[in-house]
Amino acid sequence: MEKNRTLVIGDIHGSLKGLLQCFVRCQYDNQKDKLIFLGDYVDGWSHSSELIQYLIDIDKKAKYGTVFLRGNHDKWCEEWLLRGQSPSMWVEQGGKTTIDSYIRTGLLADEEHRAFFRKLHNYYIDEDNNGFVHGGFISRKGLGHEKYQADYYWDRDLWNLALMSHGNKDLKNDVPPKYTRFLKHKEVFIGHTATTNWKCKPHYPEYVIEKNNKQITIPMNRCNVWNLDTGAGHSGKLTIMDIDTKEYWQSDYSSDLYPGEMGR
Repeated sequence: MEKNRTLVIGDIHGSLKGLLQCFVRCQYDNQKDKLIFLGDYVDGWSHSSELIQYLIDIDKKAKYGTVFLRGNHDKWCEEWLLRGQSPSMWVEQGGKTTIDSYIRTGLLADEEHRAFFRKLHNYYIDEDNNGFVHGGFISRKGLGHEKYQADYYWDRDLWNLALMSHGNKDLKNDVPPKYTRFLKHKEVFIGHTATTNWKCKPHYPEYVIEKNNKQITIPMNRCNVWNLDTGAGHSGKLTIMDIDTKEYWQSDYSSDLYPGEMGR
């Protein structure tokens, strides 16, 4: 039996309920589908440790393996679990809910959880030269050439440049040096910067689908970059997408799934 789909999942931020909804709605099959997670599993809603346990369990059953990328929030959580570090910036940006979740479930000292965070990848390139990374990359050589590994899970320059350059004819002709990073991969899939930061305006392509929404809560495509962080850590939705067909499935709004909670 050959692999059916490659599914990429945006930032989850502790929304186990959202992930379960997405799996039901896309009819995920662990014997046919390959999963690529873009990171930021924790910090937000109240199920961070339960979510990590669920990811550990589904990975064991996935016939084609599962790719787990490292997000900036995962790096914070990794430093806490492995070295006891809990900077105030992390605690204030969702870390407290993660700490509470681990204490509540008793998974704080679980070695499988520590191993999960240690084994996260900073980026992934598939057999078709599609690139997957939580934040982005700065190098004009593409993924795998960053001077600082933290750029992979902190960078926003790639997405900002894609926003400014979308539709630029120079990307098809004599490419200026700053644009060459877009040519290094067939497509790039990222998270990290929530689409809910942008209001849905008539001149945006997302307006056709979301004209009744104030914020964009669907995947955004600029140049050859797809942003899958559709605000699940805040009041938005979690998204899972078929990288080939671009069909996507979403959870309910996170604020509806976790009433009475603040999220990030």
